[in-house]
Amino acid sequence: MTAIDLNSDLGEGYGAWKVGDDEAMLAIVSSANVACGFHAGDPAGILKTVKAAAEKGVSIGAHVSYPDRVGFGRRDMDVTSGELTADVIYQIGALKGIAAVAGTTVGYVKPHGALYNRIAHDPKQGQAVIDAIMAVDPSLVLMGLAGSPILDLARKAGLQVVAEAFADRAYQPDGQLVSRREPGAVLHDAQLIARRMLRLAYQGTLEAIDGSTVTIDAQSICVHGDSPGAVAIAREIRRAFEADGVRVRSFLAD
Repeated sequence: MTAIDLNSDLGEGYGAWKVGDDEAMLAIVSSANVACGFHAGDPAGILKTVKAAAEKGVSIGAHVSYPDRVGFGRRDMDVTSGELTADVIYQIGALKGIAAVAGTTVGYVKPHGALYNRIAHDPKQGQAVIDAIMAVDPSLVLMGLAGSPILDLARKAGLQVVAEAFADRAYQPDGQLVSRREPGAVLHDAQLIARRMLRLAYQGTLEAIDGSTVTIDAQSICVHGDSPGAVAIAREIRRAFEADGVRVRSFLAD
């Protein structure tokens, strides 16, 4: 692989509470998953992030979530299909409006947190998210966990998809993410992470938490913007990629 997308979850501050360093991350990543207000983000902050992404030529995605500010969107919710579809339509529409004002567009949708994990293997909620995207704009790309059934479900519905791997998360032998409740689930060593991502880019494999080798077919790599040391991790990944001839490039780039 000579080029790969590097993305991060941004726009997650709220009022006086700052989450992550959007300005620094936007100088590193090629795609920005921008919060839509349901798990994090306020209108002014979201607009600021979208404008900054547009100025830097960074692709913009709607980071849609369950309505869960208190839990930062990381608590599973048993919602009806109709509710979930409406919630996702609402969030995409809000970000599309902000993007239009900023002179740019929303190119993809990446569910956040518990919703992301739930739809990876729950066809009912997955279909509700797909239905929302199809209703708003079927040209939007769905970003999902590499190797998960949601990608095939979306393809069958006519959506384009991009498979994603996580730089700062540990993997189980079956290719699933290690739960954040488990020790070692979140990685912090920037140089180790960069070496893992080089291996992913060239070989399509990673070392699982038990030491075994797991195959991950991904076109995009995520660094969580709210993780401690996120900027340093993203910067080291990009430095390692560029030093080794791997270009960081949005999957939406022509």
